[in-house]
Amino acid sequence: MSTLRPTGSLIPVDAPFSAAQESWLAGFIAGVAAAGRRSTAPAPTTTVDVLFGTQTGNAEVLADQLVAGAVARGLGGRATALDDVSPEQLADMSHVLVVTSTYGEGEMPDNAGLFWEALQASTVPRLEGLQYAVLGLGDTSYDEFCQAGKLLDTRLEQLGATRIHDRVDCDVDFEDPAELWTAAVLDRVAAQAGATGAAAGATTGVGATTTATAAGGAGASRASRPGAQWTKRTPYRAPLVVNRLLSAPGSAKEIRHLEFDLGDSGIEYAAGDALAVVPHNDPALVDELLDHLGADGSADVDGRTLAEVLRVDREVRTPSKDLVADLVQRAPASELAAVVAHGDKQELDRWLWGRDVLDLLRDAGPAAPTLEELLPNLRGLQARQYSISSSPLAHPGRVHLTIASVRYGDAHRTHHGVASTYLADRVQADGEVGVYLQPNAAFGVPADGDAPMVMIGPGTGIAPFRGFLHERAASGARGANWLFFGDQHRATDFVYEDELTDLQERGVLDRLDVAFSRDQAEKVYVQTRMREQAAELYRWLEDGASVYVCGDASRMAKDVEQALLDVIAAGRGRGVDDALAYLADLRRAKRYVRDVY
Repeated sequence: MSTLRPTGSLIPVDAPFSAAQESWLAGFIAGVAAAGRRSTAPAPTTTVDVLFGTQTGNAEVLADQLVAGAVARGLGGRATALDDVSPEQLADMSHVLVVTSTYGEGEMPDNAGLFWEALQASTVPRLEGLQYAVLGLGDTSYDEFCQAGKLLDTRLEQLGATRIHDRVDCDVDFEDPAELWTAAVLDRVAAQAGATGAAAGATTGVGATTTATAAGGAGASRASRPGAQWTKRTPYRAPLVVNRLLSAPGSAKEIRHLEFDLGDSGIEYAAGDALAVVPHNDPALVDELLDHLGADGSADVDGRTLAEVLRVDREVRTPSKDLVADLVQRAPASELAAVVAHGDKQELDRWLWGRDVLDLLRDAGPAAPTLEELLPNLRGLQARQYSISSSPLAHPGRVHLTIASVRYGDAHRTHHGVASTYLADRVQADGEVGVYLQPNAAFGVPADGDAPMVMIGPGTGIAPFRGFLHERAASGARGANWLFFGDQHRATDFVYEDELTDLQERGVLDRLDVAFSRDQAEKVYVQTRMREQAAELYRWLEDGASVYVCGDASRMAKDVEQALLDVIAAGRGRGVDDALAYLADLRRAKRYVRDVY
C-alpha cells in the first residue's frame, strides 16, 4: 500500500488511510471549512479538468478522487464524462487528466466513443496549450489491454499537447498504481501552479460537478455518497436474507432472486447501480487442485493456510494469460500449445472457454508447474459486479440481485461459476457476504418523471429494469414505460412474470413485448419484437423516450443496436448515415444508455 500523503493534507500522518482515502477526506474537510466561513483566500488560478470514460463506474470513482485531491492541493477541479466535452472545449483547458477504462476488445467505453470520434476529425483544433496525463484501466486477460487509454494518450500528443506524466496502465487491481499516479500527477501540477494547500482551493468545493449524471438516476458521485467507505479492500458484510429460485423446473437455466440486508452500512444506492460481491472459491475445487499438485492445504502461507489462500485470494477458475504462456513453454507438445501455435485468437478463446486452472494443469501432464511455480501466475480473486434489481424507494434497507447460476460440464467434471454458485449454494441463510456499491451515475431513470422510457433486457438483463419500474411506481412518476424482455421458454424462463403483470394492471408498465426464442420453430428475440414495433418505437423516440439496454455485450447489445438503427432509418427514411447521426444525438442527450457486460 502506498504511504504517499497529499500535499497540504489535514489528516494526521499516522492515520490508517490509503492515499486515495486521505485525498478524499482532505478535500471533504476543505469543503466543510469553506461552507462554514467566508474565505479571503484567492480563487485557484489553475483548474484541473478530469475527463473520464467508464463502463462500470471505476473510472468515475477515480475522477471524483482526483478532483478531491486537486482541491486538497489548492487547485480548482471538475470531473466530466469524455462525451460531454467537445474538441473546442478541450482546446480551452489548461490541465487535463484522463481516466478511462477499455470496453470489449480495445473499444472506447460507452461515454467516450463520441469524444474519440470527434478527436480524430481532420478539423480538430491543435492543443499546444494543453498539459495532460492519462490513466488507463483494463484487464490483462484481454489482448487489447488498456487500449482506450493508449489511443487517447497518443492522439493528444499528436495534437501538440504536453504530457505532464507518463501514462500508467492498471490491471483489475488498479487501486495501488492509481494512488501512486494520482499523487505524482497532482503534486506536479500543484508545484507548477504554486498552490498553497487546501484552503486556497476551498471555494471549488468537494468532488465538483460531474456531468455524467444528466440522465437522472444515480445523481451523486460515489465519493459523496453515504456508505462510500465500503470497497473491495473493506467490503461490508451483508446478510443474505432471501435466496429464491425464479426459473421453473425444466428450465435450462437457474435464475435466482437474492436479497441482502444493508443493516447499518450506510450504503445508499440508486436504481441502476451495481453491487459488487466478493466471492470465495468452491472448497471442493480447491481440494481437487491441491490433490493434483500433491500439496498440503494446511501449509502456512504468510500466517494463513494454503487452502484458505486459494479459496479466498486467488483466481483458480479463469486461467491468466501468464499461466497460459508458462504452460505453453513448459509443455510444447500439449493441446494448449498446439492451439496457441496456430496464432488464432478466436480459436484459443474457444479452446479456453469453460476450462479452469485444474484443466490446464492436467493437460500439461508431468510438465505442469509445482505449487511454488504456479502461485505467481494465479491472479487475485476479483469481485463480481451485478446490476441491482431493486429500488431503494420500494425496498428500503435492502438490495436485490437477479443472478443466473453458472453450471456446466461433462461426464468427467462439473464446473461452477465462482460468485453465482457461491451465493446459490454455499452462503447459508442469513450468512454474510462481502459487498460494496458500484454506482453507475449514467444509468438511471430519467430525471423527468414525465419522460417516456424504453427498456430492453433479455434474460437477467431485466434486473435493473425491475428496479426502474419499482422506482417509478414508488415515486409516482407518470412517464410511459415499455419493456422488451426475452428468454428461451415462456413456461420456465419468464422471471418476475407475476410482478410484471401486476405493474401492467396498476398502469406502471404501459407496454410489455416478450420474445421466447425456443417456443416456435423460428427463433424470436427482443430485436425481432423491436423491428415488429418499429413505427411505434420510433414515435416514442420522437416523443422524448430514453432507451436503456442491459445484458450480454458480445452479441445481444450489438444486435439490439442494429435493430434500433433499423427502426430509426425506417422512421426517418433518410438512410444509414442519418440513422447513425440520430443515434449519436441520443447518446449525447443521455437518452441511449447501456449497461452491458
